[in-house]
Amino acid sequence: MDTAILIVSGLLLLVIGVVIGFLVRIMIVEKGFQKAQAEAKQIIDDAEKQAEKTKKQTILDTKQEVHNLKAEAEKEIKERKQEITNQENKLFEREKVLDNRAVNLDRRESNIDRKEETVDKKKESLEEQESKLERLIEEQNERLEEIAQYTSEEARERIFTRVESEMSTEIAQYIKDEEEKAKMEADKKAQQILAFAMQKYAQDVTSERTVSVVNLPNDDMKGRIIGREGRNIRTIEALTGVDLIIDDTPEAVVLSGFDPIRREVAKRALEALVSDGRIHPGRIEEVVEKMREDVDRFIRDKGEEAVFEVGIGKVHPDLVKLLGRLHFRTSYGQNVLRHSIECAFLSGKMAAEIGEDEILARRAGLLHDIGKAVDHEVEGSHVEIGFNIANRYKEPKAVLDAIKSHHGEVEAETNIAVLVAASDALSAARPGARSESLDNYVKRLEQLEELSSKHEGVEQAYAIQAGREVRVMVKPDHIDDATAHKLARDIKTEIEEQLSYPGTIKVTVIRETRVQDVAK
Repeated sequence: MDTAILIVSGLLLLVIGVVIGFLVRIMIVEKGFQKAQAEAKQIIDDAEKQAEKTKKQTILDTKQEVHNLKAEAEKEIKERKQEITNQENKLFEREKVLDNRAVNLDRRESNIDRKEETVDKKKESLEEQESKLERLIEEQNERLEEIAQYTSEEARERIFTRVESEMSTEIAQYIKDEEEKAKMEADKKAQQILAFAMQKYAQDVTSERTVSVVNLPNDDMKGRIIGREGRNIRTIEALTGVDLIIDDTPEAVVLSGFDPIRREVAKRALEALVSDGRIHPGRIEEVVEKMREDVDRFIRDKGEEAVFEVGIGKVHPDLVKLLGRLHFRTSYGQNVLRHSIECAFLSGKMAAEIGEDEILARRAGLLHDIGKAVDHEVEGSHVEIGFNIANRYKEPKAVLDAIKSHHGEVEAETNIAVLVAASDALSAARPGARSESLDNYVKRLEQLEELSSKHEGVEQAYAIQAGREVRVMVKPDHIDDATAHKLARDIKTEIEEQLSYPGTIKVTVIRETRVQDVAK
């Protein structure tokens, strides 16, 4: 019973506690809610005050901005009005100018109309006068024809014939004087250039021959060279293509051959065999092959030395080798490689004097006789061969022109080609540069005199100064001064076309009149 009462009491107390706690919580929540409402109201009031303040400030700012925009708009409108006013003033001024121009144009048109009327009247007057003059001229011509007994065509023809006969002599004399004047000036300038070029380049004179001599230590060596039954000498001649001449000349063997390269190979091989002492066919074959390789290297070295000496830059290796072969070629006894180097330097000096490309002139001078390196192996003249070789290796146009025209067979197209031709003649013509056989020399002089004597009016022709000049004596009653000048030019042209000669030949025509009388 008591337990039940305790339980009920406990439950009752629990219920009372729960109710009290709930009531307390409700009070606390109500109090917090009221506080939150008060804070919310305060926030709303503050926000309304801030919004009102912001609204007023925004209104003030807007009014200020509107005022500023209005002021700017008014300023811009004022400026535009001023511009429009200025443009109106300018247009007004232009209208005034145009009005003045229109007035002036009207005046000019009226003046032009008056002038046209005046011109028309003058034109009519001139036409009338012209017709009168034509009638007068016809009448005068008719009277002149009656007086002179010639028609106008006949009189004109007679006048033209007379003028032509009178002027032909004057024209020939004028041409002669001008040509002599130009020739004197050109000769003087050319002499200066040539003297300058020769002064700056000096080259030793050397002479080459078609035979080589090998010195022997003693005459017993000749027998060893011949060998048993001549087998050694036959082997040497077969391998080198050179003839060995073993005669009574003491301690010497002569090598003869038209090809200087083969002759050089044979000479070196024979000197090596004599020095070594072992001479038999096997050894000869070995030495000849070795000397042939040595000569090939020597040829290449000579070509490279020439290119370096002249200073023309890069040259194709095949052309370098051909230049080296020129060391063994001769022209009238003159070494062709030294001649080519000399022409290169002379051409370069002359090119520098007249403002042409000095390096290109040197290149043309060095390569102008390149065809002579193989002219004994290839059909054709050395000019044609050299032109084809240089063209194959893409040499410049000036070089090709110099090769093609340096003997005058074709007309030179470039100044450098003319310089190369001059240097070629200069190198060949200087004293001691070339040798010529007596028969060829006499034959050339006879041809020169014969060619000069065959012209009409020529009395005698003499070749003097070793064929460097031909003097032509003419009959004074057949040849006048103007014709003598033409005769000299014709003989010069025929010599160039028909004769082959080194250097230059001067043609001098002499017309001399002698009058004699005897006092008694």
